Amino acid sequence: MSNNSITNARKKGVALKKRKAPLIHQSPITPSTRRRLAQGRHSVRRRGRPREFDQEEALDRAVELFWRQGYEGTSIADLRKAIGVSAPSLYAAFGSKEELYGRVLEHYLAGLGRTLTDALREEVDTYSAVKRFLFESARKFAGPKTPRGCLISCAIPTCAPENRAVADIVAGKRMGSVHTLRSRFKEAVKTGELPRDTDTEQLARFYGAIIQGMSIQALDGAGAKALRGIAETALQAWPGGTRPKLVPQ
Repeated sequence: MSNNSITNARKKGVALKKRKAPLIHQSPITPSTRRRLAQGRHSVRRRGRPREFDQEEALDRAVELFWRQGYEGTSIADLRKAIGVSAPSLYAAFGSKEELYGRVLEHYLAGLGRTLTDALREEVDTYSAVKRFLFESARKFAGPKTPRGCLISCAIPTCAPENRAVADIVAGKRMGSVHTLRSRFKEAVKTGELPRDTDTEQLARFYGAIIQGMSIQALDGAGAKALRGIAETALQAWPGGTRPKLVPQ
């Protein structure tokens, strides 16, 4: 091979090395770098995805919060903190604060607020059912395991105009209990448990008012003994002159 051929070959080799040189100087991707990149990709995929949580447990916590602080005294920030979720997750699961409150009321009535329903279903006669309803309410309203009073009896007695719709929902729940009592009293009239001339509407409103009054007094600090005394007095107004056979508790 001539000297010229050798010189040309060397020049081509140098040129090839120069073109490949940038590859030599690139920083290698280390294992730790790969992990950071993978974490970054996962975080992007998770971004915006609502956090999953137990809705029953969330409703339990919301019940207690609304019960202690009231509807207007409870903010979305309070609910987020109590339930332990972000605002997007809260809205995705329950909608607005008003919608969540509606779910809370239903959850309460299906659980802690079943006193009337259980008494009417399980007791053999109407008088015994009302007696149990009053006595159990007296005990629960002043009990240490839950906030005082009744969530529905004490909820939103007055409110700002913008919360009127929510107050109407709660009032409807209270009247639902009165209607339940009235229906049972009408049946009791038919079966002879109550006198024929019993004003079932008035009687239902009377015992509804007793429950609401006991709930308010529990909020003001009345103990279980004082509330039971109110219940005993109310039972003495039972139509037909029936007197309660009280059993000490």
